Amino acid sequence: ASLAIVDGVHRRWTLLLESMTDRQFQREFIHPDSGPWTLEGSLRLYAWHSFHHLAHITRTRERHGW
Repeated sequence: ASLAIVDGVHRRWTLLLESMTDRQFQREFIHPDSGPWTLEGSLRLYAWHSFHHLAHITRTRERHGW
């Protein structure tokens, strides 16, 4: 069920992100801990973070033979 939820959220993100213009990706917001970010920068970090988690899962599966 958890993976289905993540899949649904990502599908909605895709629809939103594909509709955005380059100018919209350059809009900034203020993160309470790290200060100003563009939407593009936060999306890049999110993508990296997702691949980082996937690498952890892959290594764990390989290590345990799953």
